[in-house]
Amino acid sequence: MNKKQKIMLARILAAAALLLILGFVPADGWLRLGLYLVPYLIIGYDILLKAAKGIRNRQVFDENFLMAVATIGAIALALAEGSGDYTEAIAVMLFYQIGEWFQSYAVGKSRRNISELMDIRPDYANIETDGRLTQVDPDEVAVGTVIVVQPGEKVPIDGVVVEGTSTLNTAALTGESLPRDAGAGDEVISGCINMTGLLKIRTTKEFGESTVSKILDLVENASSRKSRSEDFISKFARIYTPAVCGSALVLAVLPPLVRMLGMDLSPDWSTWIYRALTFLVASCPCALVISIPLSFFAGIGGASKAGVLVKGSNYLETLSQTKIVVFDKTGTLTQGVFEVCGIHHSEMENEKLLEYAALAESASSHPISKSLQRAYGKELDRSRVSGIQEISGNGVTAVVDGHTVAAGNDKLMDRLGIPYIPCRSVGTIIHMAVDGDYAGHIVISDVVKPHSKQAIQALRSAGVRQTVMLTGDASKVADHVAAELGIDQVYSQLLPADKVEKVEELLKHKPEKAKLAFVGDGINDAPVLRRADIGIAMGAMGSDAAIEAADVVLMDDDPLKIAKAIKISRKCLGIVYQNIVFAIGIKLICLLLVAVGLANMWLAIFADVGVMILAVLNAIRALFVRNL
Repeated sequence: MNKKQKIMLARILAAAALLLILGFVPADGWLRLGLYLVPYLIIGYDILLKAAKGIRNRQVFDENFLMAVATIGAIALALAEGSGDYTEAIAVMLFYQIGEWFQSYAVGKSRRNISELMDIRPDYANIETDGRLTQVDPDEVAVGTVIVVQPGEKVPIDGVVVEGTSTLNTAALTGESLPRDAGAGDEVISGCINMTGLLKIRTTKEFGESTVSKILDLVENASSRKSRSEDFISKFARIYTPAVCGSALVLAVLPPLVRMLGMDLSPDWSTWIYRALTFLVASCPCALVISIPLSFFAGIGGASKAGVLVKGSNYLETLSQTKIVVFDKTGTLTQGVFEVCGIHHSEMENEKLLEYAALAESASSHPISKSLQRAYGKELDRSRVSGIQEISGNGVTAVVDGHTVAAGNDKLMDRLGIPYIPCRSVGTIIHMAVDGDYAGHIVISDVVKPHSKQAIQALRSAGVRQTVMLTGDASKVADHVAAELGIDQVYSQLLPADKVEKVEELLKHKPEKAKLAFVGDGINDAPVLRRADIGIAMGAMGSDAAIEAADVVLMDDDPLKIAKAIKISRKCLGIVYQNIVFAIGIKLICLLLVAVGLANMWLAIFADVGVMILAVLNAIRALFVRNL
């Protein structure tokens, strides 16, 4: 509870105590009015000031104006009738402030929950100087600086480990509690917590461009992008409040005039003015104005907890209507990491063939070469290799331990006049020849992510009607991956411009209210991410351009999170619609009862505060997304 909330609670308790005591004090006339004005001003002075400020700024019609008119009117009515019953007016203001305090506490708690979930902002970075660690502001650390992260500290800036091994807790970023090992050469992103060993990290970005900074910026600014539901509530409140004020005025004046002029009856002004004041109290739109933005804020916070960053409530609303999901392949459904997945027709031991291939390719930085070296798994002695010759688009030849080794595709074998055995496996085929004789071939392919197949099934369960894959890969590879994962449609051998064209074609033929999401990770995916109804980027390994262009970012690159994001958005929108229907429905019933004289001011304020409390509690449910 903050200081402001504590002061308000003290005011509520003081006003309630005074109201109770005054019930036993024998006083009449102006003295009684003066005594009752004390608790009234204690509990309501800020409402009166806000109402006066609104009138001065020509922004009259808000809840403060409604409460001020209703309570001052009730006091004036009691004074005019000589009843001395000021309790009702003070109680109305008291219960309204109790509702406001509860709402403030609930909103503050939801903000604190989100802040705790996103408690990843580093306070400092350690730089080693003359054998001593100096703490500096992360903003002051230049790219290329070696920083030291001790056990228990947050990684302050993105970088590459140059020394040490440790385990990192990435829960604040990805929503997953599974720790990740990091050692020399590994990339690490800011916001992780170093759990075990000391790490020395060479920074690759400035703090303002690092992962943690971008995440915090996205979450903090998400509320600036309003959804259609929030815009509706803002417009509704601007029209609704003047309308109910006009209705209250009509209720106060018209029935007495009709009774007096048309029916020759007593106008009974006090009864109808009281009903009009009660009508104003009952009409206060607090539940809608407070609970709808809070629902979206909680939904965005809940998604952040699950490792899904949504850049605004408008995107959350669009995500809930997603019926078509289009995927890039490499780095999205597959790991984008080539691995040796088979050795066929080898004329020597598999390990020996891999050794020759790795040594022959040792001078190359191509991903295929790196995959051969990883598969071999031992340190390469470059002194054993000589005469390396790279033939563009074919492969390499080299002399390894005095043997002539050729490693490449079928074009290289044709070029060297060496008969080879074709391979039916899907992937990149590296044919090997040693001293002019065919020695077998190695199959290298991109590895499908562990959860990709499950992700496609989860999307179908979430109500997605169509899944599509777009890729620049060859048809054989693309068709194989699509069949393995159960994707409905696949388009292969596409250039970046072709992907945009395909997405535009899908947008043209989709059902009217259905939304299309595109999921990608590379620089070449940025145009498509912008063109889709909603763009979803891989945040851990995705390019900065893709993350910038996307509306939703998956922090751990897990495609399974797409279905979770859709479920979170639908839960949030469900809560929003529940609150809209509930609040408006109860309001209309209450206003009708007040108008016909079946509800007094006590019931009106109980209904108003009760609806607001229930709507706020319902909104906070959007924070809880673990079981979706």
